Amino acid sequence: MLASVSAWAQETGSIALDYRAAEHRLLERSDALAASDANVQSKEAQAGATRSLGRPEVDFEAQLLDYQKTLYLPLGSLAPVAEAFGIRDPLRFRRRETAVRPIVTATLPLYTGGLIAGTKAGARAQLDQARAEQRGAADKARLQLVQAYYGQQLAEQALGVRRDVLAGLDRHLADALKLEREQFISKAQRLQAQVARDDAAREFERAVADLATANAVLAGLLRAPEGVRPITPLFVLPQRLESLENYKAAALSAHPELERLRALEAQAQAGVTIERSKQRPTVAGFGQYNFDRRDSLLTDPDWTVGISLRYKIASGMGRNQAVEAARQTVRQADAGLREAGVQIEIGVAKAWNDAEAARSRFLLLDSAIESARENLRLQRLSYREQQATSLDVIDAELGMGRVRVQRAQAAYDYVLALAQLLELSGQIEQMADYAARADRVMP
Repeated sequence: MLASVSAWAQETGSIALDYRAAEHRLLERSDALAASDANVQSKEAQAGATRSLGRPEVDFEAQLLDYQKTLYLPLGSLAPVAEAFGIRDPLRFRRRETAVRPIVTATLPLYTGGLIAGTKAGARAQLDQARAEQRGAADKARLQLVQAYYGQQLAEQALGVRRDVLAGLDRHLADALKLEREQFISKAQRLQAQVARDDAAREFERAVADLATANAVLAGLLRAPEGVRPITPLFVLPQRLESLENYKAAALSAHPELERLRALEAQAQAGVTIERSKQRPTVAGFGQYNFDRRDSLLTDPDWTVGISLRYKIASGMGRNQAVEAARQTVRQADAGLREAGVQIEIGVAKAWNDAEAARSRFLLLDSAIESARENLRLQRLSYREQQATSLDVIDAELGMGRVRVQRAQAAYDYVLALAQLLELSGQIEQMADYAARADRVMP
């Protein structure tokens, strides 16, 4: 139980990674990011497919026909003569044949009422949405990495503190047993030491379990079954962060969620264009050529060119209501975009304030640790001289551990708040740079 944290990590065979290397591994191996990449590629292909809209469409059609055709030919003034020869009026001809009809048809849209433009705009907006979602997924994965990576660091710090507290209370219990045998203290004081030591042992066991859980989380996130040993320590920047307004401005211009909502708004606008096109006529040029004229029907032309105009007079669906529905979708997207901007500004302000508060707590706890360490030393000396009770030593030992844990927690709170601030302002890819320039780290 008293083995050091570094020895424990080495025994597990875990791989040592600094934060930048861990981030690189995450971006390479995350299945969620692979899925978002595939979505972007899908939308890129879809947008590419719409670029050819408006070009001529050429169809080849081959028909195998088994047909029968009956023709009637009126004889007119020749009817009396024909009747003398037993010929009925009108003459009837019946033809039954099997024929092959190879036909090529070309169609060129000349005017679609905005359908093609709306379809292209919608495809581009879907691509923009996919790219925003891809970036958002990457940013959320980075934030999750910060929580897991530095969460394991916090668990290691807590384990080290619980180990030291347990060792200190072991020493105190040994002293109490000696003093009890020499009848310098009562059994009640020795029992106080025993109870405190047992509590510390349970806290240590819980810290071991917490560290194992944190390691499992980070190992799973980085697809490293052998485990990961973080080597970039918890840190706190001694100087204040940039102004809150700078982070807000960055968030409103670069946050992936706002980009996603802008893309949705563009899709809604494209939907309005498409619905309006259904109220307008369409004009197209066309041409058709028959490659086998010998077997063609009497009504089939050899070739045809022309212009067609098509306008739907009545529809089973209310076209005006469809346009209005599309407009309301635009309003919905616009309102959602404004609301998201407000919520992101609130989130940025909270994260900025949390980071500054954690930084202040961390710096103030420096002097608290020195005071707690000196108090513990004096209480131990006073106890040996019978100037302090067992409870005084226990309180001093626990107080020292509490302050150390609070300092590690303050560093973790700072790192997490900073990561949330950077994620909200679209800058979380700079997290490794912030860690590199920190000069206040947890050992």
